[in-house]
Amino acid sequence: MSNARKLQTEIDRVLKKVDEGVELFDEIWEKVYSAEQQNQKEKFEVDLKKEIKKLQRLRDQIKTWIGSSDVKDKDTLIDTRKLIETKMEQFKVCEKETKTKTYSKEGLARAERLSPEEQAKHDTCEWVGEVVKKLGECVDEKDLEIERLSSGRGKKTNKHQIEEYNEIINSHKFHINKLEGVMRLVMNDRLRNELVDEMKEDIDYYVDSHEEEEFMQCYDEEYFYD
Repeated sequence: MSNARKLQTEIDRVLKKVDEGVELFDEIWEKVYSAEQQNQKEKFEVDLKKEIKKLQRLRDQIKTWIGSSDVKDKDTLIDTRKLIETKMEQFKVCEKETKTKTYSKEGLARAERLSPEEQAKHDTCEWVGEVVKKLGECVDEKDLEIERLSSGRGKKTNKHQIEEYNEIINSHKFHINKLEGVMRLVMNDRLRNELVDEMKEDIDYYVDSHEEEEFMQCYDEEYFYD
């Protein structure tokens, strides 16, 4: 079997897995919104999250093929990638709604019982979660930009811009990894939230200014987590 045929066979296999994954995602989605009990809804949301993670991994493979010169006809791959991203957005909506309902019912009652120290820890973790979300969204945006800039002969003509975006992506992923670790330490009482709060100004400045040349000239990622 030729290399081109092997590649097409692998592409077809992945596209089939996407179709199956999307179908299963939609079935679980229906269960989430038809569940009458909150605990049932949350259980189905966990199942939904597992499926979206599988689809995201398939999306990563598809994005690699889209950027490859070995694949000539990319229309189906691009449409499939967009389909997965639509499901990703659906999951974000579902996750947000579930968290909002949980907070409005159980969360508010629990918040009334929180001590000032526990509330401070909760607020710190909430801030870290928001930063991680913003950086993750930026990574997705830059991935799409790289894909657009790499199409056709753009990979050579836009080489400098693509390299810059890759640097931003790598930097964001570094911070996401570090911040997720910080949040786990705070939640497990292994790191005082006051120490994390001291980082807020610098981290927020990074999120807002990371693409400014003046900021990047003096940027040192290790500085944030000393």
